Amino acid sequence: MKKIFAVAVATGLLSLAACNTSPREQAADKIESNTEAVADNLEDAADATGNEAAEATLENKADAVRATGQNQADDMRTNDADTNLSNGI
Repeated sequence: MKKIFAVAVATGLLSLAACNTSPREQAADKIESNTEAVADNLEDAADATGNEAAEATLENKADAVRATGQNQADDMRTNDADTNLSNGI
């Protein structure tokens, strides 16, 4: 229940933060939010398994999902999608 409440609060805060942001920033926030939810689900599955090796594998996958999401969000924020060049060039 606490996790559901935390996700609801985070979603609400992201909604408020999105009011004054660019479409690119909103897309980056969605990427982060979605990958965070996937990683949380993987961690929940890891906690539910009785096998230590499977738990470690799921935890590693969760870490990889978070890192990938962060990299994609950072790329969304700093690169121009139309030209694939960094902003300011």
